[in-house]
Amino acid sequence: MIQDLLAYFDPLDYLGIWLLWAFILAFIVSWLTFPTIIRVAQVKQLMDEPGSRSSHSTKTPTLGGIAIFFSLAVVITTIGGVLDTKILMLLLGGLTVLFFLGLKDDLLVLAPRTKFLAQLLVAGVLIIFTDTRIVGFFGIFGITTLPYVVSVLFTLFVYILIINAYNLIDGVDGLAGSLALFACAALAFLFWKTQDVSMTTIAVATIGSLVPFLRFNFSKKRKIFMGDTGSMIVGFLIAFFVVRFLSEAQMFPTSLYYTSAPILALAIVFFPLLDTLRIFFIRAVIHKKSPFKADRNHLHHGFINLGYSHKQTTLCIVIINTVLFILALLFKDFEIHLQLCLLLAIGTVLYSVAFIYHWLLKNKSQSKIVEQSR
Repeated sequence: MIQDLLAYFDPLDYLGIWLLWAFILAFIVSWLTFPTIIRVAQVKQLMDEPGSRSSHSTKTPTLGGIAIFFSLAVVITTIGGVLDTKILMLLLGGLTVLFFLGLKDDLLVLAPRTKFLAQLLVAGVLIIFTDTRIVGFFGIFGITTLPYVVSVLFTLFVYILIINAYNLIDGVDGLAGSLALFACAALAFLFWKTQDVSMTTIAVATIGSLVPFLRFNFSKKRKIFMGDTGSMIVGFLIAFFVVRFLSEAQMFPTSLYYTSAPILALAIVFFPLLDTLRIFFIRAVIHKKSPFKADRNHLHHGFINLGYSHKQTTLCIVIINTVLFILALLFKDFEIHLQLCLLLAIGTVLYSVAFIYHWLLKNKSQSKIVEQSR
């Protein structure tokens, strides 16, 4: 009886209820798990010690990724049974590998090379066994289709870039979690529009797992950080969503986003990529040091230095990224190179406005002081 019902069940027929259930299930599991993790971390002293680069002044648990992983695992292994099982099981396998490596890194510290190789491994398995890859550049720079090997290598590069970009932006309260929530919401919308139920479900479930995390991440008394466990899992998921969206859009010329998919994807991950490329340029070119050596030159540190609080910094960045995504949707029927130029120009300006404004105020104040001293 149950088998017959499952055989004819199509989530598309009940999509609203289906997605609500995925969100609620992930939310409940995540919400119930966080207090236990915080309590265990405090008892066992599994806490992050504030250092010279830290934006916090007290010992704080860094195991938030455990609850995020656990809630996603529950969703995938239960309601995932009526979705695209093959790709979800491979996705869960990749999440599990990164979960344990991230956990070890949060507790004992892991060599960067080991993390890099693990990221290559899980991304490679997904690319090869599901053939979910970036096939070409959608006509950008005149490139439509890439040779298979180049396509695989470029897709691997995208995975590594996005995973580590989300790790690098995890520097102030709520930023990585809020940007991940925004990215999952934007991608869930795109997957919903293209009727990709499996990806819409997992994106919505990820939102459900992140909402409780943000509640505790912003808390003063029961604070918890995402840690490398959470940032790697979230970064890997968003990278997979982006690659899946691009792959599906290019496979079907009649796709709703066939002429705009790469611009929409770039708009979604604009801030993490902008900050990563900027920080690597500052470290390697300007300061002549290793691009992997941590410092306080991130954009979010810049907002903090201007006097913004953690919440204000996170809110400003998420609002700007949301505006960019909405604009990218409005531009989606433009010629693709024009879309790209508009996104890069507007994005750069929007993220520079606050710094330019404060710089002008500072110069104005200094000019007044000089005039008064004469």
